[in-house]
Amino acid sequence: MGSGRRIGRWATLVAVAMVFIVVAAPLSCARRPHQPAAPPPNTPIVRVRLHAAQEKATLRVTALPTVKTDSEMTSLRLNMAFDSDASVVLMQDGWQISGVRVPGKGELTIWPSEAASVSVNGKPYRGKFRFVPVGGANSTTFDIVNDVDIDSYLKGVLARELLRNWNEETYRAQAIVARTYALYESRRRGRDNHWDLFADQRSQVYGGYADETARSRLAADETSGIVLTYGQPGQERIFKTYFSACCGGITQSAADAFGEPYIVPLSDQNLQGLCSQAPRYNWGPVEISKVDLTRRLRAYIAKRERREVNMATIAKLDIQSLNRFNRPIRFIATDANDGRYSLSGEELRNAVNGNANEQNPQKLNSSFFKVINEPGAETIKFVEGHGHGHGVGLCQYCSEARADAGMRHEDIILSAFPRAKLVRAY
Repeated sequence: MGSGRRIGRWATLVAVAMVFIVVAAPLSCARRPHQPAAPPPNTPIVRVRLHAAQEKATLRVTALPTVKTDSEMTSLRLNMAFDSDASVVLMQDGWQISGVRVPGKGELTIWPSEAASVSVNGKPYRGKFRFVPVGGANSTTFDIVNDVDIDSYLKGVLARELLRNWNEETYRAQAIVARTYALYESRRRGRDNHWDLFADQRSQVYGGYADETARSRLAADETSGIVLTYGQPGQERIFKTYFSACCGGITQSAADAFGEPYIVPLSDQNLQGLCSQAPRYNWGPVEISKVDLTRRLRAYIAKRERREVNMATIAKLDIQSLNRFNRPIRFIATDANDGRYSLSGEELRNAVNGNANEQNPQKLNSSFFKVINEPGAETIKFVEGHGHGHGVGLCQYCSEARADAGMRHEDIILSAFPRAKLVRAY
């Protein structure tokens, strides 16, 4: 695929269903009108859950914000010292900030008067904050959600998802992929929740304002509005643009990794070792006892209410199937009673990694490996490992290699997601 194409040559306007948060209540400084800075026009808002089920939060400000609860019609200026912390707690009779009751009940919203002038639990963020009661009518726990325009959000994502000295084209490519992913999740997860995205690797790692760099800000601004779509002409829609650190030279499809419907942009590819400079391109061996592997699998499966929770001790683990480029995509565990249990590569990796502990800390960097079952051994060996992460969609180290070779970000993206289309969504 040749480089040098510009988005303006073929980008089109598309209607993408997005979540917007509209603040309609009047704000006041001691009942005096006040309007915080608004995001750029038409920029979608995403809702990032920073912290879950908290009993206390800490605020610090560099400019006085305004606050309001759901049941109140107007907002109040929060009066607090600039050089000290304030505590936020939810009592049975409502919210308190450093012991002072905030009028009303329901969600507590805090609007910074200047961008990133409010820090929550030690970190400043752009956008506003919602403190959402969870756990029932008598609960005093709450989630902390950051409602922020998508491009401001990306500035705090790119700096955490990529190395700081990486190519600007890599940053631009990642910005478009991360934007598409976030907007897709806001349409799906956000339908039934008071938030759209996690602030960690379960969605995308989001560090907020303090983690932003000149490169992350430039990439978010220069690609503003551009997303990836797929579908029949005139019926293109955004899709879940997965990415991971290093594919190990061969990606896997979202269908194989996560059991999702097959689409061409998320199919498997042989990238011929393009990401070989990644520190975890090759890894292993990793050795895990059969007893501990059984514990991890039981714990993982129990959460999903599958019958395998009663499996006997694992006797061996084998590759059950490969994709067309010989990357393992499914494994079969055989227990001491000859019971056989099939798991996708990502199910196996998540089971192993999610149930590691201090006594048994071994983890698998990816599901791309071979297995050695030695007769009579008490352990299973994972050898010839490749890559870091799930290996679906965009490989970040492959992106950096392509950028260093002179490829533009548009072509980097379309190489990673074949038959996708770049469009302007806002």
